[in-house]
Amino acid sequence: MISLKVNGKMYEVDASPETPLLWIIRDDLGLMGTKYGCGIGRCGSCTLHMDGQAVRSCAIPVASAAGKDIVTIEGLSAGGLHPVQKAWLDEDVPQCGYCQSGQIMAAAALLAANPRPDDADIDRAMSGIICRCGTYQRIRRAIHRAAAMQQG
Repeated sequence: MISLKVNGKMYEVDASPETPLLWIIRDDLGLMGTKYGCGIGRCGSCTLHMDGQAVRSCAIPVASAAGKDIVTIEGLSAGGLHPVQKAWLDEDVPQCGYCQSGQIMAAAALLAANPRPDDADIDRAMSGIICRCGTYQRIRRAIHRAAAMQQG
């Protein structure tokens, strides 16, 4: 059994230590907001937070997540009220929506580490997450908007 803390709740999962964390999150815990994209950590759709860092859950063996604080899109905020989530809607970022949870989680981690990012900071932090619809300019505007919201 592997103990995981996900969105503030403790879980015991019976899984092979090499099982990707993504499969445990989706299949065992039923948290479907974290998406499967490529399965090799390249597209970023599966991004979640582990100990406050944005990580690709498809590339993390579940054994490596034991004892860590894991947050998925479902646990980012109560009722979708995180500033990044609000800004995403205000800037009309989503189109197909597939990358959105990964994008939002990466943006939230960026703002937690750097509350006043410039365009280059945003581009660096978000470069590994593929948006098939190409909403990169709206993503950047939403991150600036969320940063302003957090500043008050």
